[in-house]
Amino acid sequence: MNNSNKQGGTGSLMKIAFRNIGRNKRRTAFCISAVAVAVFFLVIYSSLIDGMTASINSITQIFDRGHVLVVSAQYEEESEYMPVQYPVADGRSWRELEAEIKENIPGIRAVLPRISSMATLQESTIKHATLWGLDIQAETEANHLNIANRSDGLVKGRWPRPDSNECAIGVVFEDKSGLSIGERIPLKTISAQFSDRIWSPEIVGIFSLDYIRFDERYIIVDHERLQRLLVLGGGTQSLFIYADDESASPDITRSVQNLLGEDDVVSDWQDSYWVAVMQMASFIYTFIFLIFLTVASFLIINTVVMIIHERIKEIGMMGCLGMTRAEIVRVFFFESVFMAILGAAAGVLIGGVLTGAMMNYPIRMGDLYGNTFADMPLSQTIFFHFSAGNLIYAFGLGVVIAAMFTLIPSLKSARVEPVEALRR
Repeated sequence: MNNSNKQGGTGSLMKIAFRNIGRNKRRTAFCISAVAVAVFFLVIYSSLIDGMTASINSITQIFDRGHVLVVSAQYEEESEYMPVQYPVADGRSWRELEAEIKENIPGIRAVLPRISSMATLQESTIKHATLWGLDIQAETEANHLNIANRSDGLVKGRWPRPDSNECAIGVVFEDKSGLSIGERIPLKTISAQFSDRIWSPEIVGIFSLDYIRFDERYIIVDHERLQRLLVLGGGTQSLFIYADDESASPDITRSVQNLLGEDDVVSDWQDSYWVAVMQMASFIYTFIFLIFLTVASFLIINTVVMIIHERIKEIGMMGCLGMTRAEIVRVFFFESVFMAILGAAAGVLIGGVLTGAMMNYPIRMGDLYGNTFADMPLSQTIFFHFSAGNLIYAFGLGVVIAAMFTLIPSLKSARVEPVEALRR
């Protein structure tokens, strides 16, 4: 005979426990609801945190570091000032570097040159901005500059043509400056030879990258034109390397470093400060989730204690009928576990449905917090991230935590003496 189905076996004990959860429906409903609420919030917050992490990773890769970033060692030391006098590979042509990297290192999708230079605006309500020199065609082919809309980010006009005196400005920049397409922006910047460079590019496009720092402060110009303006020859300030598979970035980082030598700093996108912050924060969020579930579990603990108190005579009768103390403990433990499973399942179901629906209705962080996150690599639009893994994690954690905490009060039933119980 199967041990789990015989009298007193695990199967029989589970049947008794399952029937018992319906004996006091109101109390059972409260217990299930407590676990369901905790697991529901675990699903929602996990999805939101995953969405924020995905946003930070994407922003870091697209705007700040690529998958692999190459700058000169001197630039790395003074990067906060965006110096242009320290080009990559001691001023070698970036196209030569691109060809050499692609030829010697497999798995590379794109090698993009970029220049960022501080500029002073002379006839604008905005006095300072950043000139961002891009190979625009290559950039828009390699990345969605607006990750929220998965587009190139252009909302009006067109991008600057190659080697032209043209520029594009962000929607926030347009609103604050009062400038529009067709007007010029008189500005001054400093070349690699430390000479003042006066320039008045014409505005030909308006962009929205859904990243407040760029929409508010950056002026996009053609890389080749800015390269000439800053007297960089064929060199560039930085190289952004994109891999076919982002998980290969550590290997590519080492290969590029070996190829270029120690005069240049080659870094992986996962070395970013904000990426590291989110990785560390995940442990904090897990701790908070555990607190939610622990609080919910206390209701089940209290319920189990009350059940044992109410069923003292019943426990005594179980003992007189031949059930061992271990089997009595298992009945009450299984009863608690069933309530935890039902609660966790309800929380996962409701949370999963809501998370799936909210993927189509992202949160506008800018509308909620203004420019609070302006210096954080975070898109203004945050999408909830629906994941089957999150649902399984929330369900498993809810059941395990609740079961662990209810084991202690379940053991109390083992201390009840059958004869004394029947006398009450």
